[in-house]
Amino acid sequence: MGQMSYLRMRTDRSENTELISNDVKDLANAFRKLANHSIKLASFGFGTSFLEWIASFAAIYLLILDRTNWKTNILTALLIPYIFLSLPSLLFSFFRGDVGKWIAFIAVVLRLFFPHRFPNWLELPGALILLIVAAPTFFSSTIRNSWVGLVICLAIASYLLQEHIRASGGFRNAFTKANGVSNTLGIIVLFVYPVWALVLEIL
Repeated sequence: MGQMSYLRMRTDRSENTELISNDVKDLANAFRKLANHSIKLASFGFGTSFLEWIASFAAIYLLILDRTNWKTNILTALLIPYIFLSLPSLLFSFFRGDVGKWIAFIAVVLRLFFPHRFPNWLELPGALILLIVAAPTFFSSTIRNSWVGLVICLAIASYLLQEHIRASGGFRNAFTKANGVSNTLGIIVLFVYPVWALVLEIL
Protein backbone atom coordinates (compact mmCIF):
# COMPACT_ATOMS: atom_id res chain seq x y z
CA MET A 1 0.00 0.00 0.00
CA GLY A 2 2.80 2.37 0.90
CA GLN A 3 4.74 1.43 -2.23
CA MET A 4 1.68 2.10 -4.43
CA SER A 5 1.14 5.53 -2.90
CA TYR A 6 4.85 6.28 -3.36
CA LEU A 7 4.63 5.32 -7.06
CA ARG A 8 1.49 7.45 -7.48
CA MET A 9 3.28 10.43 -5.92
CA ARG A 10 6.23 10.00 -8.28
CA THR A 11 3.87 9.72 -11.25
CA ASP A 12 1.97 12.84 -10.14
CA ARG A 13 5.21 14.77 -9.77
CA SER A 14 6.42 13.80 -13.25
CA GLU A 15 3.06 14.73 -14.75
CA ASN A 16 3.09 18.06 -12.94
CA THR A 17 6.65 18.74 -14.10
CA GLU A 18 5.68 17.92 -17.67
CA LEU A 19 2.62 20.18 -17.48
CA ILE A 20 4.68 23.04 -16.08
CA SER A 21 7.33 22.66 -18.79
CA ASN A 22 4.60 22.66 -21.46
CA ASP A 23 3.08 25.79 -19.93
CA VAL A 24 6.47 27.48 -19.88
CA LYS A 25 7.01 26.58 -23.54
CA ASP A 26 3.57 27.94 -24.50
CA LEU A 27 4.26 31.11 -22.52
CA ALA A 28 7.65 31.55 -24.23
CA ASN A 29 6.05 31.06 -27.66
CA ALA A 30 3.35 33.61 -26.82
CA PHE A 31 5.97 36.15 -25.71
CA ARG A 32 7.99 35.49 -28.87
CA LYS A 33 4.94 36.05 -31.09
CA LEU A 34 4.04 39.19 -29.14
CA ALA A 35 7.58 40.55 -29.59
CA ASN A 36 7.56 39.80 -33.32
CA HIS A 37 4.19 41.48 -33.83
CA SER A 38 5.28 44.47 -31.73
CA ILE A 39 8.43 44.87 -33.80
CA LYS A 40 6.45 44.63 -37.03
CA LEU A 41 3.88 47.16 -35.84
CA ALA A 42 6.58 49.54 -34.60
CA SER A 43 8.57 49.28 -37.81
CA PHE A 44 5.39 49.75 -39.85
CA GLY A 45 4.31 52.79 -37.87
CA PHE A 46 7.63 54.56 -37.52
CA GLY A 47 9.34 53.35 -40.69
CA THR A 48 6.44 53.97 -43.02
CA SER A 49 5.59 57.40 -41.65
CA PHE A 50 9.25 58.44 -41.79
CA LEU A 51 9.60 57.19 -45.37
CA GLU A 52 6.40 59.02 -46.34
CA TRP A 53 8.10 62.28 -45.39
CA ILE A 54 11.29 61.34 -47.25
CA ALA A 55 9.39 60.29 -50.40
CA SER A 56 7.23 63.42 -50.42
CA PHE A 57 10.23 65.73 -50.02
CA ALA A 58 12.09 63.81 -52.75
CA ALA A 59 9.14 64.33 -55.13
CA ILE A 60 8.98 68.04 -54.24
CA TYR A 61 12.74 68.27 -54.79
CA LEU A 62 12.32 66.73 -58.26
CA LEU A 63 9.55 69.22 -59.04
CA ILE A 64 11.88 72.08 -58.12
CA LEU A 65 14.61 70.60 -60.29
CA ASP A 66 12.16 70.29 -63.16
CA ARG A 67 11.49 74.03 -62.97
CA THR A 68 15.21 74.91 -62.82
CA ASN A 69 17.75 72.73 -64.60
CA TRP A 70 15.94 69.44 -65.32
CA LYS A 71 14.59 70.42 -68.72
CA THR A 72 13.50 67.18 -70.36
CA ASN A 73 10.40 65.77 -72.01
CA ILE A 74 9.71 63.54 -69.03
CA LEU A 75 6.13 63.71 -67.78
CA THR A 76 7.04 65.20 -64.40
CA ALA A 77 3.38 66.05 -63.81
CA LEU A 78 3.16 62.45 -62.54
CA LEU A 79 4.94 63.68 -59.43
CA ILE A 80 1.69 65.41 -58.44
CA PRO A 81 -0.33 62.18 -57.96
CA TYR A 82 2.75 60.64 -56.32
CA ILE A 83 2.86 63.44 -53.75
CA PHE A 84 -0.92 63.19 -53.34
CA LEU A 85 -0.64 59.47 -52.51
CA SER A 86 2.50 59.64 -50.36
CA LEU A 87 1.99 62.92 -48.51
CA PRO A 88 2.00 62.33 -44.73
CA SER A 89 -1.44 62.42 -43.13
CA LEU A 90 -0.52 65.47 -41.03
CA LEU A 91 0.26 67.61 -44.08
CA PHE A 92 -2.56 66.10 -46.12
CA SER A 93 -5.16 66.98 -43.47
CA PHE A 94 -3.66 70.47 -43.13
CA PHE A 95 -3.93 71.24 -46.85
CA ARG A 96 -7.32 69.54 -47.15
CA GLY A 97 -8.75 71.97 -44.60
CA ASP A 98 -9.43 75.68 -44.84
CA VAL A 99 -5.79 76.55 -45.51
CA GLY A 100 -5.75 74.47 -48.67
CA LYS A 101 -9.12 75.84 -49.77
CA TRP A 102 -7.88 79.41 -49.45
CA ILE A 103 -4.70 78.59 -51.38
CA ALA A 104 -6.73 76.89 -54.12
CA PHE A 105 -9.19 79.80 -54.24
CA ILE A 106 -6.40 82.40 -54.60
CA ALA A 107 -4.64 80.27 -57.24
CA VAL A 108 -7.83 79.95 -59.33
CA VAL A 109 -8.58 83.69 -59.06
CA LEU A 110 -5.04 84.61 -60.10
CA ARG A 111 -5.10 82.13 -62.98
CA LEU A 112 -8.48 83.37 -64.26
CA PHE A 113 -8.18 87.13 -63.90
CA PHE A 114 -4.43 87.76 -63.78
CA PRO A 115 -2.95 85.10 -66.09
CA HIS A 116 0.10 87.23 -66.95
CA ARG A 117 0.95 87.61 -63.28
CA PHE A 118 0.54 83.88 -62.57
CA PRO A 119 4.04 82.32 -62.78
CA ASN A 120 4.44 79.05 -64.68
CA TRP A 121 6.29 77.38 -61.81
CA LEU A 122 3.14 77.67 -59.66
CA GLU A 123 0.96 75.60 -62.01
CA LEU A 124 1.93 72.17 -60.69
CA PRO A 125 1.88 73.14 -56.97
CA GLY A 126 -1.49 74.79 -57.57
CA ALA A 127 -2.73 71.62 -59.26
CA LEU A 128 -1.54 69.61 -56.25
CA ILE A 129 -3.47 71.81 -53.81
CA LEU A 130 -6.58 71.63 -56.00
CA LEU A 131 -6.25 67.84 -56.17
CA ILE A 132 -5.94 67.55 -52.39
CA VAL A 133 -8.89 69.86 -51.73
CA ALA A 134 -11.24 68.55 -54.42
CA ALA A 135 -10.46 64.82 -54.27
CA PRO A 136 -13.43 62.65 -53.23
CA THR A 137 -13.18 60.77 -49.96
CA PHE A 138 -12.76 57.51 -51.88
CA PHE A 139 -9.41 58.73 -53.22
CA SER A 140 -8.32 60.77 -50.22
CA SER A 141 -8.93 57.97 -47.70
CA THR A 142 -9.40 54.59 -49.34
CA ILE A 143 -6.89 54.71 -52.21
CA ARG A 144 -4.26 56.67 -50.29
CA ASN A 145 -4.19 54.16 -47.43
CA SER A 146 -4.26 50.96 -49.48
CA TRP A 147 -1.95 48.80 -51.55
CA VAL A 148 -3.49 50.29 -54.70
CA GLY A 149 -1.97 53.68 -53.89
CA LEU A 150 1.38 52.02 -53.19
CA VAL A 151 1.33 50.23 -56.55
CA ILE A 152 0.51 53.53 -58.30
CA CYS A 153 3.46 55.22 -56.54
CA LEU A 154 5.73 52.35 -57.56
CA ALA A 155 4.55 52.55 -61.18
CA ILE A 156 5.17 56.33 -61.27
CA ALA A 157 8.68 55.92 -59.83
CA SER A 158 9.47 53.15 -62.34
CA TYR A 159 8.27 55.24 -65.27
CA LEU A 160 10.24 58.32 -64.18
CA LEU A 161 13.43 56.31 -63.68
CA GLN A 162 13.09 54.64 -67.07
CA GLU A 163 12.41 57.92 -68.85
CA HIS A 164 15.22 59.70 -67.01
CA ILE A 165 17.75 57.02 -67.98
CA ARG A 166 16.56 57.21 -71.58
CA ALA A 167 16.75 61.03 -71.60
CA SER A 168 20.24 60.93 -70.05
CA GLY A 169 21.52 58.71 -72.86
CA GLY A 170 21.90 55.51 -70.88
CA PHE A 171 22.29 54.08 -67.40
CA ARG A 172 25.92 55.19 -67.04
CA ASN A 173 25.21 58.80 -68.00
CA ALA A 174 22.35 58.95 -65.51
CA PHE A 175 24.84 58.26 -62.71
CA THR A 176 27.86 60.17 -64.02
CA LYS A 177 26.57 63.45 -65.44
CA ALA A 178 26.73 66.35 -63.00
CA ASN A 179 23.04 67.21 -63.25
CA GLY A 180 21.96 63.60 -63.75
CA VAL A 181 23.20 62.16 -60.45
CA SER A 182 20.98 64.31 -58.23
CA ASN A 183 17.95 63.57 -60.40
CA THR A 184 18.67 59.85 -60.40
CA LEU A 185 19.12 59.73 -56.63
CA GLY A 186 15.89 61.69 -56.17
CA ILE A 187 13.98 59.22 -58.34
CA ILE A 188 15.52 56.21 -56.57
CA VAL A 189 14.34 57.61 -53.22
CA LEU A 190 10.79 57.52 -54.65
CA PHE A 191 11.02 53.71 -54.67
CA VAL A 192 11.85 53.33 -50.99
CA TYR A 193 8.46 54.22 -49.47
CA PRO A 194 6.14 52.12 -51.71
CA VAL A 195 8.49 49.10 -51.69
CA TRP A 196 8.82 49.18 -47.88
CA ALA A 197 5.08 49.63 -47.34
CA LEU A 198 4.21 46.85 -49.81
CA VAL A 199 6.60 44.43 -48.12
CA LEU A 200 4.99 45.17 -44.76
CA GLU A 201 1.53 44.76 -46.32
CA ILE A 202 2.54 41.27 -47.48
CA LEU A 203 4.00 40.37 -44.10
